Amino acid sequence: MDRSNQHLWFEQALLADGWARNVRLTISVGSIARIENGVARAATDEAHAIAIPGLPNLHSHAFQRAMAGLTETRGPSNDSFWTWRELMYRFVATLNPDQFEAIAAMAFAEMLESGFTRVGEFHYLHKNVDGTPYANPGEMAARVANAARETGIGLTLLPVFYAHSGFGGQAPKPSQQRFIHDVDAFARLLDASRKAVADIDDAIVGVAPHSLRAVTPEELTQIAKLANGAPIHIHIAEQTKEVEDCVAWSGKRPVEWLLANNTVDQHWCLVHATHMTARETRDMAHSGAVAGLCPITEANLGDGIFPATDFLREGGLFGVGSDSNVLIDAAEELRLLEYGQRLSQRSRNVLVDTEGQHTGAEIFRCALNGGAQALGAGEPGLKVGNSADIVCLKSDHPALWNRSGDALLDSWIFAARSAVDHVWRRGKKVVSGGRHVAREKITARYRDTLNTIIGKI
Repeated sequence: MDRSNQHLWFEQALLADGWARNVRLTISVGSIARIENGVARAATDEAHAIAIPGLPNLHSHAFQRAMAGLTETRGPSNDSFWTWRELMYRFVATLNPDQFEAIAAMAFAEMLESGFTRVGEFHYLHKNVDGTPYANPGEMAARVANAARETGIGLTLLPVFYAHSGFGGQAPKPSQQRFIHDVDAFARLLDASRKAVADIDDAIVGVAPHSLRAVTPEELTQIAKLANGAPIHIHIAEQTKEVEDCVAWSGKRPVEWLLANNTVDQHWCLVHATHMTARETRDMAHSGAVAGLCPITEANLGDGIFPATDFLREGGLFGVGSDSNVLIDAAEELRLLEYGQRLSQRSRNVLVDTEGQHTGAEIFRCALNGGAQALGAGEPGLKVGNSADIVCLKSDHPALWNRSGDALLDSWIFAARSAVDHVWRRGKKVVSGGRHVAREKITARYRDTLNTIIGKI
């Protein structure tokens, strides 16, 4: 036996071509080198019960994890995304690079513990607290990279281009000074970001024009070209005010305008896209772009409910993300996605349309495929040649007892809490017994950071 290889054996495993029993995975240099089905466990195998592929988290603002729970006090007027944003702006005004890195490491560790194995970090905190550039324009991107190295999570870094406070090229506000670049400065930031992740296995750098309100049409065209085939992510149609302002500016709704004025294809991820007409929904689905859905955050902010059934009926692709990181839980994102549709349509098992189809299993597969596309991660799943990104579920969890196949995914998503046991990322075990292997150190640094910054908000 080649002692440089690692062998994991599972009673059940969700492979790329379906469920299999008594599965041995041979892992070499971070990838799955061999898969054997129906084999007995060898004495040297590390044995577990249930293996599924890790999910992509296609949309995260890691630093917002430290704000979780701090915006749940009602203000003097109707609260909304826009009032939440004001507290977020006050929060970012306090963070130095070390604190930012500590928060990102905590968020990434929690993602791995919940079953996410790659994150799309929509990263827009670029400059010093006074708005001046750091000596290294990629200083904060390097801190994201450090957090990914420490935790072991896969990274698709999405540096954000942010230039304006509103549609039509409005001047940025003082509270946005840490985000702002022109196109030339952003190109330098992008180069620095690529250098920051150069030594991380399978890291990817895309681009993220923040939103239609934060870029001009000309800037959007230039930024999209800088992607050079890498992922392009953009916030769009999250809020009704955003839709109204876009119509006032252009005469078109956000998704309608974007599709009419840009070559939107499989490289794009349209984050939220909550408020669309039937035509926008159809046209977006047909474009090949992925809908980046963040059900926990969208519920927390009162955004609205994405037209998922119509979008899927037209062949649309989606993935899920943790966005504001108010709660990090891969299964909960999928559960709330389906439950939102049930509440709005007063029906059950809404996101499947074939009798006998397992709802949890289907939305898991959709999120796996759509998320992988959105993050530029290639074909997903447990198959030979792919990264060994594996989530092991607890076979003794009450909600999973005596389940098999797709019923396991249904039960994990709709009936279980804290059901993740172990996680391997590129064959390295980063979660054991439900806890990140560096949890104690990461938590201590995170606690020290919060002790410093909470009183400043």
